[in-house]
Amino acid sequence: MKRFKTLLYATGLGLILTTNSCKEEYLEIGALGSTSEATLANKAGLNGLLTGAYSLLDGWGVPNTTYYFVGVSNWIFGGVTSDDAHTGTQASALPPMEAVESYNYDATLAPFNNKWMVLYAGVQRANDVLRVLAKTNDPALSAEEAKQIKAEATFLRAVYHLEAAKMWENIPYLDESISYANDNYKVANTTSAWPKIEADFKFAADNLSGTKTEVGRANSWAAKAFLAKTYMFQDKYTEAKTVLEDVIANGVTSSGAKYALVNYADNFNPSKKNGPESVFAVQMSIAESFQNGNYGDALNFPMGGPATCCGAYQPSFSLVNSFKTDATTGLPLIDTFNNSDVTNDQGIESSTPFTPYAGTLDSRLDWTVGRRGIPYLDWGLHPGKAWIRVQSVAGPYSPIKSIYYQAAAATTSSSSRWTSNNYTMIRFADVLLWAAEAEVEVGSLAKAQEYVNRVRSRAANPAGWVKKYVDNTAPLKGVTNEPAANYKVGLYTTEFTAKGKEFAREAVRFERKIEFGMEGHRYFDLRRWDNGTGYMANVLNAYVQHETTIPGYDFTYMKGATFKKGKTELYPIPQAQIDLSVVNGQPVLKQNPNY
Repeated sequence: MKRFKTLLYATGLGLILTTNSCKEEYLEIGALGSTSEATLANKAGLNGLLTGAYSLLDGWGVPNTTYYFVGVSNWIFGGVTSDDAHTGTQASALPPMEAVESYNYDATLAPFNNKWMVLYAGVQRANDVLRVLAKTNDPALSAEEAKQIKAEATFLRAVYHLEAAKMWENIPYLDESISYANDNYKVANTTSAWPKIEADFKFAADNLSGTKTEVGRANSWAAKAFLAKTYMFQDKYTEAKTVLEDVIANGVTSSGAKYALVNYADNFNPSKKNGPESVFAVQMSIAESFQNGNYGDALNFPMGGPATCCGAYQPSFSLVNSFKTDATTGLPLIDTFNNSDVTNDQGIESSTPFTPYAGTLDSRLDWTVGRRGIPYLDWGLHPGKAWIRVQSVAGPYSPIKSIYYQAAAATTSSSSRWTSNNYTMIRFADVLLWAAEAEVEVGSLAKAQEYVNRVRSRAANPAGWVKKYVDNTAPLKGVTNEPAANYKVGLYTTEFTAKGKEFAREAVRFERKIEFGMEGHRYFDLRRWDNGTGYMANVLNAYVQHETTIPGYDFTYMKGATFKKGKTELYPIPQAQIDLSVVNGQPVLKQNPNY
């Protein structure tokens, strides 16, 4: 079993697809390059390998991993561990989640090893493509086709490494020369991987075509956006600014549509996916097989609503409060949003009358969070406790961005809660708000405000607001033109320049919080904004303090929890991987600080 486990540290495609046995004959199977190369070294084989490399983007497909630990949305590692959301299940229902949410984990916890295994399996699938491509002499494969295959594989390798760097920062970088067959797969994590991730994205940006015949494939503009994201995680604002300006001015989707903001809700509607705002999305579909659906989010439904399971990803009170706006200006309450809570039905039976919050709100709230008395897509008015059941633990709110529409249920979901909801790794709104950040740090505050206002203008447009139903008892009959709540979203005027850089910085950060709520980015945004200042610890400890003092709400897992500055900003390197990396009696993988 020791040798079997070692394969999982840096496994190739041929091995990862056969890890179902511990028999000795299995352990003698060689690496992909020595056993399958002759079969795969042709146009069809390469395209099959490349499809396999894309297929792990959703996180699903590596043996011995748990689907909800590895989903691409990072709802656990980016959402539950932040101030976006919490686990809504009863105590001990999902034991690893309790430890993750309360920052009470160590390197032995299964979710971390699961995530590592999936990401490095993805790296090696991309490297498999590059290894086989280098030895392919198929006359049916044109030079341009070979160029695109190489660029796409390099792009995917960088994406998987970037996802790992978001989690652990100190990661090993594995290129196509690293394999089990070459016996060089025990790679240290003591040298920064960022320069090589940058190089991969630059190569992809320079070599990928601007459009693709298949919508889910990466084009040059997606690579540039990911390069900018890589710069943002290193605070390379000058470099990011240049790339982002190019993407904003000239970028197009893989199908050739100019990047643009679409109706906010369309970003989460399976029938309108891959639109102009989608810079790069992980493709989900149940048309061919339910196994191609978004299984990573299968627990993220209201307990008693659509699909009736499982309440694992519950929006926080603090997130909902973040959508309150100033009654006069319509601007967010950046410093005071948590001074009072949006009126909610915590502890109130669904049969008991309830009046929703009457104050002014950002319109994005009700496309992000399901709350009592407000239309929940086309499923009807959210009934509150009847859909949440253990409200004392789960709180009063439900997730909504990963939910399919009732009218299209037959074609967008399966009985096992796989769905056709894409997960968009980068939206055009990301690009605009990263550009705003870069302008705050190295450019113009006025330009930063302009970018933020482009995003806010969409939220301010009544055409995109949640509307009341024609008939509350028959939601499929459609909606009226009457807003479902008191929405008021204003634009900044002179605030950025008048109030200065510190205000502008926090305004941009707050805009990302409400624009991308429940999309799995928040924890990682807080981390990159921290830079050893304690910013992340301050935000999350204030969040814990707020949530644990709400009357009638038992924030079970977070009682006594503390986010530890200098430690919890990074997740622990999985101990299983450290144990597998031993060379001459010493592990080459080093643990992150203070674990």
